[in-house]
Amino acid sequence: MPPSLDASTGNGLHTFCDRAPCPNLLFTHVFRHCAAGRGHRVVDPVIIVGAGPVGLTLALALARQDVPSVVLDEGPGKDESRLARTAVLHEDTAALMARLTGVPVTELGVHWAGWRSMRRKQVMREVDFEEAGDAPLHLAQHVLTGALRTALAEERLVKLITDSRLDTIEQEPSGVTAHTRGSKGTWWRGSYLVGCDGTRSTVRKLQDIRFPGRTAVERHAVAALRTELPWEDRALLHRMPPWRTSGPSAGEITARPLPEGVWRLDWLLPPGKDLVTPELLVARVRETLAGWTGGSTPPYELLDTGVHTVHHRLARRWRADRVFLAGDAAHCLGALGTQGLDEGLRDADNLAWKLALAWHHGPHEALLDSYQAERRAIVAGRLRAADQALPLLRGGGGLRSVVPGSARGHDGLLTDGHLGRGPLGAPGAYADSPLAPRHLEGEVPVDTPPGAPVADVRVTAEDGSFVRLRERLGRGALLVLLVAPGTGVWERKHWVTAGIMPRLAAAVTALPHSAELLVAEEYPGAAPHTVLLVRPDGHLVTALSGVRPADLYSAAETALGGPAAKTEANAGAGSR
Repeated sequence: MPPSLDASTGNGLHTFCDRAPCPNLLFTHVFRHCAAGRGHRVVDPVIIVGAGPVGLTLALALARQDVPSVVLDEGPGKDESRLARTAVLHEDTAALMARLTGVPVTELGVHWAGWRSMRRKQVMREVDFEEAGDAPLHLAQHVLTGALRTALAEERLVKLITDSRLDTIEQEPSGVTAHTRGSKGTWWRGSYLVGCDGTRSTVRKLQDIRFPGRTAVERHAVAALRTELPWEDRALLHRMPPWRTSGPSAGEITARPLPEGVWRLDWLLPPGKDLVTPELLVARVRETLAGWTGGSTPPYELLDTGVHTVHHRLARRWRADRVFLAGDAAHCLGALGTQGLDEGLRDADNLAWKLALAWHHGPHEALLDSYQAERRAIVAGRLRAADQALPLLRGGGGLRSVVPGSARGHDGLLTDGHLGRGPLGAPGAYADSPLAPRHLEGEVPVDTPPGAPVADVRVTAEDGSFVRLRERLGRGALLVLLVAPGTGVWERKHWVTAGIMPRLAAAVTALPHSAELLVAEEYPGAAPHTVLLVRPDGHLVTALSGVRPADLYSAAETALGGPAAKTEANAGAGSR
């Protein structure tokens, strides 16, 4: 039942669903009032369980699309400073963080200047990112979470509730009810609920979703320390170092720079449950630093230590009606240098625009189903690639005995994982997505395959400003990009009404969803007058030769999940 409101004080004096008092409904009422005032459908907020990087990213991404959310944080709302707990973000996810937090990524972490991989004393591969570009960003996870929390504090459409542990989820056709216990335990009402609550996800367990996979695929001893190494701001992968190790042999060491002269060092541990004692870890630090500097151990300050255990698991389902899973609640990966947080942030980016469209316009089952179809397929492929490579790289038999390979080839696989390339690390393309259009007569190839993330070219926006393409993402609108050489040297007013622009503008206006028309002088592999249709999360829908209104409309409709079913249930879902 809707809340009653005291007209004189504005305080909520109400019951919730005829079951229990619900103090949080005043917050829901505020959201409803804001939505109604802006002409939006009256819908309950999205409930996000978990206030780690993935949950906070999803809340911010929804707020940028005018969707309110409640974030239920089991903890006190603060994150422990742990320099031994870091993340590597690649170009697309680093750009997402900069867009949502408003903080330049260089203030969050360090872009690697280069990458070097060694085997014994031999340099196997070097990458100079000043020439190659696409430098990974390495940062402490608590720094990332802090930046997200700071941005979230400015968002009136997001409410962060601390000390709230979920214990009940109830679903019905029009929404979700969740109960939390703790000092602020109460009932919460939402339109959808997303579990971003980690590997031991309560949401996943309450929905009885299986989480099969492998435990302790890899274990690493980790140390964060401040010291000077012979290579500034360059990451290093050293396999089979020539010096003798203390205790069990550490066959692989990774060094990755952080701001202010801090480094994270990882030693791959042999299989088993051997404890990593402080004495053994200090011995590894001293021995490794001495080996890299060619003499005695240089001065260093040990700041943090830990053991990082990698599991490989994949939830059977990522959607159960109005409940979704994202991040570590849906998948665990991280062997061979791959980054689970990267994939979790991509989960949030993929899900946000689909939930936003459903929140504003009513449920669209095909669009919401596509979240699992797209993201689970990508992560499953990543896990398969890692599981196939592990026996080859770790000497466990299997593939190693039947597949020819060289040390350089093995190094290439590891480099792919660490640098976010190839099947182990590259951002996935949704080529087989149910949202991918088929058989468009005017489709032409460009260097970006359909379903892959678009290149970040400079574009002219509708207001005449010059911006990067990625800056226009995440607003809930489709992007239509015209490749028109020469437009960059003229003011927009001189060409906006010339040539094919009026016809293209009319086609964009007629699309089944709001879209922004952008113009670029060039795009990799695209001929002049190519028209690209881009999803709100930056993945290419299609590229067309010239203005083809019918193809453009058909592609846009498919990218939105096809024609929405106009049923009574859809029309009323989530509303009051």
